[in-house]
Amino acid sequence: MSRTIIAIVDDLFFASKIRGTGEQVSVRVQFIKSISDAVAKAREEVPALLIVDLNARCCDATELARALKADDNLNGIPLLGFFSHIQTELQQAALAAGFDRVMPRSAFTRNLAEILSGNERSEPSA
Repeated sequence: MSRTIIAIVDDLFFASKIRGTGEQVSVRVQFIKSISDAVAKAREEVPALLIVDLNARCCDATELARALKADDNLNGIPLLGFFSHIQTELQQAALAAGFDRVMPRSAFTRNLAEILSGNERSEPSA
């Protein structure tokens, strides 16, 4: 497994789906529960992607984005957030904070294997 992805997801269903799909496409997914742990892990082993459930209760996604984008060593890490399609204000806040891509949970789930493997077709942010 050469590709590493950091995920901040506290929904057990989605964490399980991401972990299982990661195994299927030979990608190592590391689950983190705090901003400080995410920043430390990203410094230790720069991930190919950082995925954040914008509804995660374990940390403030916009604060995480600001922390990563303010760090010259980490601001190149692609940051992808997913959200419930009805929460357009959350989508806008995430994009303003520095997320590279924000997509509805349904699109994230539908394209999960391609997202994790890095073989996703380029789609605009939702």
